Amino acid sequence: MKAPKGKIIAVGGAEDKGTDLETGEIHRNNHNFFELGILRRVVEEAGGTSARIEVITTASTIPFEVGDNYMNAFGKIGCTNVDVMHIRNRQDAMDRQYIDRLMQADAVMFSGGNQMRLSVTDGGTEFLAIMKKRYQEENFLIAGTSAGAMAMSATMIYEGNATRAHLKGEVKMTSGLGFIDSAIIDSHFEKRGRFGRLVQAVATNPSCIGIGLGEDTGMLLTEGNKLEAIGSGLVVIMDGHDIIHNNIADIPDGNPISLENLKVHFCEKGNGYLIRERKYLPLAREGAVTPKQVDVE
Repeated sequence: MKAPKGKIIAVGGAEDKGTDLETGEIHRNNHNFFELGILRRVVEEAGGTSARIEVITTASTIPFEVGDNYMNAFGKIGCTNVDVMHIRNRQDAMDRQYIDRLMQADAVMFSGGNQMRLSVTDGGTEFLAIMKKRYQEENFLIAGTSAGAMAMSATMIYEGNATRAHLKGEVKMTSGLGFIDSAIIDSHFEKRGRFGRLVQAVATNPSCIGIGLGEDTGMLLTEGNKLEAIGSGLVVIMDGHDIIHNNIADIPDGNPISLENLKVHFCEKGNGYLIRERKYLPLAREGAVTPKQVDVE
């Protein structure tokens, strides 16, 4: 299969507080965008400030507030051709106006919220099929934050309390949008303590790598294979290909899982990873420089 010509940027969150799936609470305050540095990278990869960018608010329970925040944030960095698609149900996803706008866009940006809303609303639609085709065949950017990032993979985490994630059956997974076949993405990774959640996801799907995204942090995926960490925080890569012992198939639900030889990599801005080769990259971007060494006495 040919490598996709498009790009993906998955961001760990911090801008759309939407609905907290673990508590059922809706937070209508503190709609802080991730730092504009990440948003600038989205614009750069989309083709610059004149690029046509469509924001998709399907995942959010407060789409108009979120849409306005995106318009303001993109406007601050000089974008002149941004609009919002308030796709709320499958009928909207089949609406010709949205399909036509998708065909004209250079990039789409999925907001945060509830990733299940994205898979249920877009799964099996012409809207999603066109997005996949454009990602495969064109220089088309698909970006997303929080739930919008988690929904990008073929296998998607949709629920799982972090404090019980070490117990079999506590992490719930289903089909995502399917832009990435060989990875599972989790967001708000550090602040919400989701290390164990991603471990269980990888334990049940060891052919996939796990990507844990901190807030104000993301990963750029090119050619369907090369990851580059962007933003100010931490990206965690989990590789389960070489797991030796894994008890998850043999224990009842509610029992602790045990693993041997799960590999974990930490990435800061500029580091990267090759998915197929399972190789860590100290410098993922051409022309990047290593940080200056500091002597500590």
